Amino acid sequence: MPDHPALPDVDAVLLDVGGVLRLPSPSHIVEALRRLGHDVDPGRVPRAHYAGVAALDSREFTEGDRDVWLAYNRAFAATLGVDGDGLDEAAEILLSEFTVAELWSYVIPGAHEALRALAGTGVRIAIVSNADGTVEAQLREDALCQVGPGPGVEVGAILDSAVVGIAKPDPRIFHLALEALGVPAERAIHVGDTPAADVLGALRAGVRPVLVDPYDDHPHLEVTRVRHVADVAGLLTSGSGSV
Repeated sequence: MPDHPALPDVDAVLLDVGGVLRLPSPSHIVEALRRLGHDVDPGRVPRAHYAGVAALDSREFTEGDRDVWLAYNRAFAATLGVDGDGLDEAAEILLSEFTVAELWSYVIPGAHEALRALAGTGVRIAIVSNADGTVEAQLREDALCQVGPGPGVEVGAILDSAVVGIAKPDPRIFHLALEALGVPAERAIHVGDTPAADVLGALRAGVRPVLVDPYDDHPHLEVTRVRHVADVAGLLTSGSGSV
């Protein structure tokens, strides 16, 4: 990825959860596919997630749309080496597996440190996640972050789509986060991993998007891209970032 200049005039950072702070549990995925007779490498699960996201680039994104998530899961399974007649069956079982709250339980290495580094820049932080109503409790349990004092980084708001009834890319969920932080849209960035939800939603809300793209799957997009959420603090505090 090419270097980008620092992001000026940022008072707030909005963060997605899936693909930014957490990923699907490799052990859950391995066990689900083993039931179909597929022996897959758990170390490939992170790559599979981002490949699944890349498969959504040309689709109109609606949270809960079965066809959207089948496309994601087909690419996910294919990246793990499932092919031929087994691909559709694997996509279906993964679709079912992704309804289980505990699936998104793998904390991305370096996420705790990245949140602390962001907080250390002085920006206000909020979580904006398409989730199932459990994300606030899970983030606290992982000691990642929470509203108010606690074991993780203190953030100003946690917006879970299932709780607020609005999902990305609807700009209203971003507006709720900005209102909670008391920061105007033009002074905020949103860090997410899904162009159709995170980049588009942020732009609709007037927020500058930053795309987490660790495998360089989206070189065609004219958007600031980073390999890891840990890179974001550097964009706020230096002349160039590792992107």
